[in-house]
Amino acid sequence: MSEQSGSSQGQQERTELPIERGFPIERVNELAEKEGRAKMYYRPNYTMHKWWARRLGCVFRAISLYSLLDDPEKVSVFEPGHESGTLADYGDKAENETVDIASVIDGVNMSDPESLWELYSKDVRVEDKKILDPFMGGGTSLIEASRFGVECHGNDLNPVAWYITSKEIDAGTTNVEDLNEAFDRVKDEVADDIQGYYKTECPNGDHKADVMYFFWVRQLDCVSCQNTVSLFKDYRLGKSRYGQDGYQVLCPDCHSIVHTEDWRSQTSCNDCAASFVPQEGNYNRGNYSCPDCGQKYRVTDAIQEQGGYNQQLCAIEYYCSTCDEEGLDRRDYKNYKSVDDFDLKLVQEANQEWKRSEVLKEYVPKESIPEGAITATVDGSQSSSVTGNNVFQHNFNNWTDMFNSRQLLSLAKIMKSIDEIENQNTSEFLLLALTESLNYNNMMSGYQASYNKATNLFKSNSFEPPVLPVEINVWGSEYGAGSFSAMWDMVVSGVEYSNAPTERYIENGETHETEPFSQPLGNNCKVTCGDMREMSTDSDYDAIITDPPYYDNVIYSELSNFFYVWQRVLLKDEYKEFEPEMTPRQESIVANPALNKGAEEFETELGQAFSVLRDSLKEDGVLTFTYHHSDSDSWGELLTSVCNSGFIVTATYPISADIQKFIKGEAVSFDIVVVARPINETEPVSWNSLRRDIYRTARRTRQQLEETRDLSRGDIGVMEMGACFREYSKHHEKVQRDGDIMSAKEVVQEIYGIIQEASDIGVEDVFIDLLDTANVSYDDVNKLCRGTNATPEELKEMRLYNQDDGFELGTWDNEKRQAYIQERVNGDGGDHLSNLDKLQFLRYRYEKGQAVQNYVEKWDVDDDLRELAGRLADVTGDDTYTRVLGDRDITSY
Repeated sequence: MSEQSGSSQGQQERTELPIERGFPIERVNELAEKEGRAKMYYRPNYTMHKWWARRLGCVFRAISLYSLLDDPEKVSVFEPGHESGTLADYGDKAENETVDIASVIDGVNMSDPESLWELYSKDVRVEDKKILDPFMGGGTSLIEASRFGVECHGNDLNPVAWYITSKEIDAGTTNVEDLNEAFDRVKDEVADDIQGYYKTECPNGDHKADVMYFFWVRQLDCVSCQNTVSLFKDYRLGKSRYGQDGYQVLCPDCHSIVHTEDWRSQTSCNDCAASFVPQEGNYNRGNYSCPDCGQKYRVTDAIQEQGGYNQQLCAIEYYCSTCDEEGLDRRDYKNYKSVDDFDLKLVQEANQEWKRSEVLKEYVPKESIPEGAITATVDGSQSSSVTGNNVFQHNFNNWTDMFNSRQLLSLAKIMKSIDEIENQNTSEFLLLALTESLNYNNMMSGYQASYNKATNLFKSNSFEPPVLPVEINVWGSEYGAGSFSAMWDMVVSGVEYSNAPTERYIENGETHETEPFSQPLGNNCKVTCGDMREMSTDSDYDAIITDPPYYDNVIYSELSNFFYVWQRVLLKDEYKEFEPEMTPRQESIVANPALNKGAEEFETELGQAFSVLRDSLKEDGVLTFTYHHSDSDSWGELLTSVCNSGFIVTATYPISADIQKFIKGEAVSFDIVVVARPINETEPVSWNSLRRDIYRTARRTRQQLEETRDLSRGDIGVMEMGACFREYSKHHEKVQRDGDIMSAKEVVQEIYGIIQEASDIGVEDVFIDLLDTANVSYDDVNKLCRGTNATPEELKEMRLYNQDDGFELGTWDNEKRQAYIQERVNGDGGDHLSNLDKLQFLRYRYEKGQAVQNYVEKWDVDDDLRELAGRLADVTGDDTYTRVLGDRDITSY
């Protein structure tokens, strides 16, 4: 048999899923870029409430589509907007032409993964599938999978995540009219009272305007001269608008509003004639500088020494509907203004009302802030995900310390009114809007002067007390972000979408939206709250689609307490999940220095989680999950956890921004999709053998992708890595090098090097690749030699190819190749023979019926020679290569 004759690979016992053969990351990222900028328009159901690190809906819809479709007989495709019509009836195909679902599914491959993509915007239903997301978080994966008509089970340890996802599920069957009736009742009861505290005297006449934002500044006494120091990073309020350049700034002496075209240069106040540079504040990097005596001091030290700080109302942004209706210029009816006695009087009245409102105090949290990695410095350092401060050093001890009295009064009035709504589901949607508004309605929120907008508390995954906090109009006005009424509008939009979801897709560069799907979101979904490691494992899930925790990226338990304590006020008597005073922490699978949990603990707990997932899957099931990575260590941790739990990684795909640093071996963060299948047994292998397989796999993958896909080198690197993982996973904990078993982390480091350099790949490896190449030509020699230690000249010199009579490979039966080998055997007794020379020489002698035993014994066959023989046998389908080394019966000629 000629060496160019290939052998067919044995078919796997289980069906290979589309997502294992290819994934349309170009199309997914094209959509993700748009959805990421406009979440509330693409999928408003996910903007009803904050959840951290929430994945985009289009990503999980694509993952579900490519993970769930395997049996064409159990897949139905409908045009959105048509209850019973199939794609054959309503599609864009020619008349009487039907879509062959089987060919669409089978057509997916690494070079062209988009045959299935044509179903992305269709209403696809899959029968007899049961999926699980044990780390459901904000519920994106669960909701997206439910759209395919499958049975969905979700779980999360965190009660806030459970509550948010529960309401996303309920949204599909909730009547919007009922919600709006309940909101109107709350509005009638409390809106006027609350809005009365968010008024200001209009600068343009004898009437009142709505306050959008109150600007406060924190103040301390100078430790040296005892004068009051107002903490300003700079004196900007907001960018000038409506045809006016520059900024509106605050005079540091009299707090008048001053317009300047250059906030970095000297500016004069028209009211007090003070001269100042708005850029030059007196607060920087946690220290203040007293403008009177020049004393510099640490702010947190001063707060502790003085028992807190004061806050002074210093400016207002307003909107006047009266001036708007009268046709005044926009700069007159929506702008910044100075504080006057009327504004200060409202503050005093709100404070007094809150002090005497004992009933309302039952509707705000009483819990203390627990010490943790997010809220406090632990052992002199902070978690790497923390960019904020120790809140206790800023005199925040209870959760209510993050609010002023006017905010607490307003929020409590809304909470009390919500509590009086009889319908539990309706009441919970109102509560959802209220707690979402807490993200803005607190004294930890700031303001972006360059964008003229308030920022929310969780703009970063931490608690960062600003020196210039902004108090937002709690109920809301015509303009402004974060109010309860604005958040209610978002909840209503989410419910409307859940009742009749649509899908957006891109065609010829243009974004299109489908007609509403006939099935609402969240059908056949069940969610639970608890530690997923204690879940029942019945091996009955067809797929697990999830987004597991990543090291210390987000410490959900500590961040979510901010929402939890408010939700608990109304939910603790309804659900056991809200009975504890805080969310579960110790059970969270995350590195947390506050609990002395580091990398080792995280790896152990993640491994336990993956073991539960393995037990929960059917033998032919699939685990598909997204993961956040930064470097080769991250890959190693992931591969260890997955493989130790009885999985084989079958593919990985990038789903994030540019990752060009990947090819340089630098640490870089990006998100990936990982696909894994259960495996019962792994096989032993030497590292030398596996290394060659990994190299060939990486190079084939790269070549295939470079020729057929428009991908960055970093994207290709991730997909190469997944293909290499697949090779390693077959041999996990059984890869031997120099007598020792290599760890997954060690293998990952080696794979990283192979993908980046391929520096240890030589002539033998290239020749085997040539044997495995269809219609091989000289161009293939050049391509396959790139990035290796082999050159076309070396291969030619060894007669491994020649072009005398057209291109031909130097196989064992090639006359010129054998002449080269015979010359070396006769000339020096084999001292300078390569392993490839030896095997082709033995193969030739065997074919001629000549003895081989004496050569086998003389050459002292080692593992490298046997491994090469095995590779030649695999690629050519000719097992004589292995037999000549091990079967003594054939050496007796």
